[in-house]
Amino acid sequence: METMENIVRADLHSYLVSVGAVDERMPECIDIEEKWEEIARAYMPDGIREFNSSPVVALGWMMFIGMAMAASWDENWAECREDSELYEYLRDARGFDYMDEYILEDIMHLDRNVSGKYSRIVAECASRTNSILVRGNVEPGTKAAFQAFVSCLHQMYLMGMAFGLKHLGYKMTPMTFGA
Repeated sequence: METMENIVRADLHSYLVSVGAVDERMPECIDIEEKWEEIARAYMPDGIREFNSSPVVALGWMMFIGMAMAASWDENWAECREDSELYEYLRDARGFDYMDEYILEDIMHLDRNVSGKYSRIVAECASRTNSILVRGNVEPGTKAAFQAFVSCLHQMYLMGMAFGLKHLGYKMTPMTFGA
């Protein structure tokens, strides 16, 4: 049986490739991936609280966080690597409700047109992920439900990273060596 995480990964990747937001080949960025657990632990109290009233926001914000991590990795990873409060920094800059705008405007330096387009893509990803989560027939409030939520957040984070890296001009194409 396919896991929730694999289902979400396949769906989001297919959608993001179709809109040109990521490459067919997903990036591997160990630096950003290693920050996942730290980010997830810090995010969980806010994410769970928000999920009860607005699951799309709770899921979408994690994708924005992945995008912010990609921008930070590109700009000044040496400093970010050592910071154990990256999530709190992103959240507290304008508050949880405006974290998306802060990331798009102040971290990624996007104009209104591009940030609007990116927000719609993230909203679609979050909506798709929530739909998969709901159709997963996981009983709310259980350990399985929590694990499914974390799996969904993990994929949103990784897709945000890939989206952010693509935006920054990184191209994920296979290299051929030799002749």
